[in-house]
Amino acid sequence: MTIGFASRVAAPACALCATGLLVLAPAAAPTGKGGEPGPRATGAATSPLYRPGTHVRPRRGAPEVPDLSARSWLIADARTGDVLAAHDAHRRLPPASTLKTLFALTVLPALPAGIRHRVGPKELAGIGPGSSLVGVAENRTYRVADLWKGVFLSSGNDAVHVLAGLTGGWRATAERMQAKARALGAHDTRVKSPDGYDAPGQVSSAFDLAVFGRAGLRNPEFARYCALEEALFPGRDGGSYGIVNTNRLLTGADGVAPYRGLIGIKNGYTSGAGNTLVAAARRDGRTLVATVMNPRSDDGYAVYEEARSLLDWGFEAAGRVDPVDSLDALRAGPLRGPEAEAAVPVARRDDVSGRPVAWTIAGAALLGGAGTALFLRLRWGPVPAD
Repeated sequence: MTIGFASRVAAPACALCATGLLVLAPAAAPTGKGGEPGPRATGAATSPLYRPGTHVRPRRGAPEVPDLSARSWLIADARTGDVLAAHDAHRRLPPASTLKTLFALTVLPALPAGIRHRVGPKELAGIGPGSSLVGVAENRTYRVADLWKGVFLSSGNDAVHVLAGLTGGWRATAERMQAKARALGAHDTRVKSPDGYDAPGQVSSAFDLAVFGRAGLRNPEFARYCALEEALFPGRDGGSYGIVNTNRLLTGADGVAPYRGLIGIKNGYTSGAGNTLVAAARRDGRTLVATVMNPRSDDGYAVYEEARSLLDWGFEAAGRVDPVDSLDALRAGPLRGPEAEAAVPVARRDDVSGRPVAWTIAGAALLGGAGTALFLRLRWGPVPAD
């Protein structure tokens, strides 16, 4: 285990040296798994998080970092971006549905919640076998707000397909997501399937997912949706049915105790990725974001318990650890202005109104799918390729 210590605890560190637990090594050039070159971004070459192992800089009296089975994890202060501790934070792994955080960051600002769209049969084509679905039906009209509830609560790949179709299509959405990731300084992420379904070459990292989660908390719509425990979704017969958030750390389902102060974000699972989770919690005016990727425990709900341990540690360690890095380390510039303050989610059940937000073209809600896609292409311009 590699642990970085603050200078003020240099003397106690000698005991760790004697037992072989402390490894002191110069910063190495970042590399990906399998010899793949790491990102050539400002700050990457000096970031300690590109070295393998666990990184934490405790002050005297700091609590011990929990021993987790996850292949990769990270915990950070959502307001400052300070990384409090991490393990193999830049290890590239399949993200499963936690990639929907990046999808939402990319698409939410473009589609007013009140737009109504009638789903055509082609929009539901190509959904991966075994995908999680919310129940979007052909030839039925949905508000964009309904579809987002399907994404955040039910992790519905069917809802993702429809929303991607409204913003230029599957491939164009993946390209925009890739560009968004780069703009946020998330250079480990490779987007191949916007819904997070396993695809060759699709990877992210604990660092990148924490970046996405933190950015999501600064979007009021994102913050409201990811905090919803339950909602109503339109049914085939003109009625509606209830859906419940699959994030058990939020809802307390299936024997997982709900976490006090949790404000949501996103969980995921695929056979290739295992269980993944981005979780955020707020206590005493402090917000933490934690990422857990692929616990190796036999317990199917270990991802929630390991996130719980990380969050508990983070709140207990407040003021007693020095940051090991920053979630802003690879951005072109730090967050400023309103973007630097997290939104406060006010809805834990379905009170998201779906009222339209401002758009730059009057009457854009009347354009329909094809017109909307054309408008977005004109608005965003050429999309950089991966």
